Amino acid sequence: MKPRGMAVIATALFLLLSGCAKHSVTVKMHKVSDTGEGADMGDIIITPTKKGVQFQVDLKGFTPGEHGFHIHQNPSCAAGEKEGKLVAALAADGHFDPHHTKKHAGPYGNGHLGDLPRLIANDKGEIHMAVIAPRLTMKDLKGHSLMIHMGGDNYTDTPPMGGGGARVSCGVMN
Repeated sequence: MKPRGMAVIATALFLLLSGCAKHSVTVKMHKVSDTGEGADMGDIIITPTKKGVQFQVDLKGFTPGEHGFHIHQNPSCAAGEKEGKLVAALAADGHFDPHHTKKHAGPYGNGHLGDLPRLIANDKGEIHMAVIAPRLTMKDLKGHSLMIHMGGDNYTDTPPMGGGGARVSCGVMN
């Protein structure tokens, strides 16, 4: 069995044994471009824990290295128009900021709630890891989208949007 399959099976078994599986949500992630949603890139299993919300990430098709990971406001991965050009997943709008902080401060800071821990793709372009968002609950997620950006995120407002790059992968949380 491939490592990704083993990770998914191990996560599912853990969730079943811990009694959390009935509260988990699986989000299908797709490659995005200015023409819309594309190829399946894998799944993210979201589970409530005592320490916040856990995101079990099992994805492929990324450039190796760090990638910004965020919750975006709208439940859409469609392209949108900006300054006369189509932009990948722009219909998802900006980062989820229900308290109108209008600032980035990372998953542990007092900025918007859309900042999630960075993801790291291995040399094969795969991401197999779990991250915790301590300030979120499952009900915060419904009706929003998950977005993975090219490049890392420094969780500040400089350069714009914390240095995160183009939108690469998106999935909707219903």
